[in-house]
Amino acid sequence: MTGQSPAVVSASKLGLTFQTSDGPVQALSNVDLTIGKGEFVSFIGPSGCGKTTLLRVIADLEKPTSGTISVNGMTPEQARQSRAYGYVFQAAALYPWRTIERNVALPLEIMGLSKAEQAARIKRTLDLVNLSGFEQKYPWQLSGGMQQRASIARALAFDADLLLMDEPFGALDEIVRDHLNEQLLELWERTNKTICFVTHSIPEAVYLSTRIIVMSPRPGRVSDVIESTLPKKRPLDIRETPEFLAIAARVRDGLRAGHSYED
Repeated sequence: MTGQSPAVVSASKLGLTFQTSDGPVQALSNVDLTIGKGEFVSFIGPSGCGKTTLLRVIADLEKPTSGTISVNGMTPEQARQSRAYGYVFQAAALYPWRTIERNVALPLEIMGLSKAEQAARIKRTLDLVNLSGFEQKYPWQLSGGMQQRASIARALAFDADLLLMDEPFGALDEIVRDHLNEQLLELWERTNKTICFVTHSIPEAVYLSTRIIVMSPRPGRVSDVIESTLPKKRPLDIRETPEFLAIAARVRDGLRAGHSYED
């Protein structure tokens, strides 16, 4: 797949070592990765393996100390400055004193867009995440799942082709998480965004992804790349099929081989 489409993210021998008071900590080592346009790629691995660090390197929130990385053919810094991606954090991170509409508007205000363009983008993105009618509500008036959908709308407001998501549903209960997984797949299909998604959940990674990147314990390396053979249309009950369970078993084996959750 990646050989047939332009690389949105391309990393070669990527490494990152943090300097701490206790000495250097190697977070990433020799990461080779290519993500093509329109892919949904999940990163899974043990706590502390560098999944979020890798996402932050793509977003130019961390600087690599070795190797190379490009985002849409640019350096991560250039991609950030040209607003080439949206970023969804683990917590919704909405401003409580702003309505949902004004939270989504914040990056658009920073970009200096006209009021008319802001209004059009807010309407479009809230429609995409099924939050039409909640524009004037405040974050504290919404459930956790709705707050995360508002956070996704804010990231989509950039209208960037790349969406970076760092465990956005990790704190939600299983029923809400399932519902948002379904909605995210629908959103991906409608928008054809490229999505990089960090998760600790094997079923979530298998359900959502076109490819699953299994990472080793620190220093984080790509220990396995699993291509999904599931159809693009995925009802939740696909998780009970032999094909789904076989992919999940391979992910689990990859994690176990890396001594994943023993720490």
